[in-house]
Amino acid sequence: MRNQAFYALILTAIVVCFTQGNVLAQVKSKEKTSFQVAAPWSADYDVRSDIAMVYGINDANGNFEERVKGYRDKGYEVQFMTGIAWGQYKDYFLGEWDGKNHLDEGQMTQNGETIWHGKNVPYTLPTPSYIAYMKTHVKRAIDAGVTAIYLEEPEFWARAGYGDAFKKAWQNYYGFPWMAQHESPEATYLSSKLKYQLYFNALKEVFSYVKNYSQSLGKRVKCFVPTHSLLNYSSWHIVSPEASLANLDGMDGYIAQVWTGTAREPVFYNGKSKERVFENAFLEYGSMVSMTAPTGRKIFFLTDPIEDRPRSWEDYKVNYQATFTAELLYPMVDNYEVMPWPNRIYQGKFSVEGMKEKQSISPAYATQMQVMVNSLNQMPLSKNKLNGTQGIGVLLSNSLMFQNYPSHAGYSDPYLSNFYGMAIPLLKHGIPVETVHMENLANKNTLKDLKVLIMTYSNMKPSSAENHQELVKWVKSGGVLVYYGRDTDPFQNVKEWWNTGGNSFNAPSEHLFGLMGIGENANKSTYPVGKGKVYIVRQDPKELVMKANGDADFITTIQEAYETSAKAGLFVTKNNFLLKRGPFVIAAVLEESKNKDPLVLEGIFIDLFDPELPVIQQKSIQPGNQAYLFDMAKVEDQNKPQTLAAAARVTDEVLTKNSYQFMAKSPSNTKNIMRILLPAKPKNCTASRGGTAIALTKNEWDEQSKTLLLGFENFSEGVEVNLRW
Repeated sequence: MRNQAFYALILTAIVVCFTQGNVLAQVKSKEKTSFQVAAPWSADYDVRSDIAMVYGINDANGNFEERVKGYRDKGYEVQFMTGIAWGQYKDYFLGEWDGKNHLDEGQMTQNGETIWHGKNVPYTLPTPSYIAYMKTHVKRAIDAGVTAIYLEEPEFWARAGYGDAFKKAWQNYYGFPWMAQHESPEATYLSSKLKYQLYFNALKEVFSYVKNYSQSLGKRVKCFVPTHSLLNYSSWHIVSPEASLANLDGMDGYIAQVWTGTAREPVFYNGKSKERVFENAFLEYGSMVSMTAPTGRKIFFLTDPIEDRPRSWEDYKVNYQATFTAELLYPMVDNYEVMPWPNRIYQGKFSVEGMKEKQSISPAYATQMQVMVNSLNQMPLSKNKLNGTQGIGVLLSNSLMFQNYPSHAGYSDPYLSNFYGMAIPLLKHGIPVETVHMENLANKNTLKDLKVLIMTYSNMKPSSAENHQELVKWVKSGGVLVYYGRDTDPFQNVKEWWNTGGNSFNAPSEHLFGLMGIGENANKSTYPVGKGKVYIVRQDPKELVMKANGDADFITTIQEAYETSAKAGLFVTKNNFLLKRGPFVIAAVLEESKNKDPLVLEGIFIDLFDPELPVIQQKSIQPGNQAYLFDMAKVEDQNKPQTLAAAARVTDEVLTKNSYQFMAKSPSNTKNIMRILLPAKPKNCTASRGGTAIALTKNEWDEQSKTLLLGFENFSEGVEVNLRW
């Protein structure tokens, strides 16, 4: 008892010391990995991430407070997620909440139909009464003790905007009567701007309420927005506040909702439109980073082992690996939503192409997924950069969502090709291209490491003249701007700041070029501006990818801009991306590149995409494939017994001179596999549950790597493992 008291005193002292510095956040509150779940806790999908985001107040899965308590009792930090544009809010829409039927607030199309998310669940317009209703939800969640609020997917469909509620909001916002968005480019643009502003205001008001109410209770409840990327929303014709939310006082961060379902959206390259999942996912995650990184807001990356559309399980696995690789190639992010809806993944059955009966997840895929998910608990931040030419970016703006539906005057942009035309060719040449949010240009961190910035106004427009002033400042200090665009799309002439209030520019680019001293007929190829240079190419970027070999001159132009004008070093083309983060090696090899060679890595690795966790000395990655490896040479303490990879979360480790003991927790009814570093081949290996022995399905020693491959049945409450040598 005396020793226990002594150690307790020491532990208390350590905790007190930690509270004096930045370590506190990770010591007191584990917030690295999470999952969202509407169902009550169950051993069958007990994922063992840090955070359980309990979904919905009214979901038909038991009492909300009981669900919160159920996850908290199992050791999770419990937070709350619900939809802001849709949800199980029948009590509101059918009049139970305030005695008024609110179905007329649903988002309505031109033919008078409401856009539904489910029965009596419309995509809604956030009216004052709806916002008041949402405040009751977040209050109940705060009262239940959650530590964060997630209001997901603030979505307004571009094809909506015809109901009476929207017409009223239009009159209040613009001060003049509603205009049907299909009748003119200006009406389309103004309609989307209003949709954008409505959800910006709604989130601002609800988050302000969350902060004020939680602080009145002596708490600080955080606020996050789980959202698709700007690229996906623009491609799917949805309007959302996106980047502007990062500057809200009450906003703590985002979840980047990227997965196979968003990344498999076809894109054009070399004259062909098809799924390019890795490339699209890489750009989607990148757009979320560029939205948040300059502001310092926190971001979680999401990926999903399955998706809603029926495909084969092999398709799910291949694309999960592609999106998972893409998210890990951003070393400045180390927070992850490891999966949505774990009960759906572990207990659901899915329509599979070529099979009559719906199929459950295979034991092998479940094991592989759990290895990948549990590795994220170890994933470090890294200052390492992706291999290849650095400092090339493509400019984005929230207005990318404003003009892609409906089309006008015969001008179209299939599959968002005016963006992908600037980005996909660079990726296919092995350039780790960045995206840059125009809304963040005033932040000093946004352009500080950029050498060449590529932009167009064929698919977006600047929100203010200040955007241009920031670009001019950057070019004059040595930046190189490459402008692609004919400036002939019908949105160039919408009534906006560049042609109103004393301005009379035919296109926003005229204003930009004028600030740089470039005349109205800006058709020459290059212009010196201060210490920098501007390239003007009168092509719309979609022309670079919608025809075969259309990107040849583009690549030559960017190489000249980078090497000659920016003097930034060599423009190196290749067919792969490679990043090392601590002991983890992440690699992808691209298809459709001139170089068809595989990337060959040599060392002593554990293959984390293989559910058998083999130790290999060489990995050959063919074009179109990715790899996820654990580098044995990067283990910090080679003499310390430790679990290197596992399909379970390892806790309660105890080390002695000749033994290693720990607890392994993962969803019940799944198969565990572990690769464990030991000083010598163990003489005795046991696994037990509550004192009852569990059979080992694997017990193999690898002398070269000094690792033990151990396998057994998983149990959510934990399996105690004892190893002696």
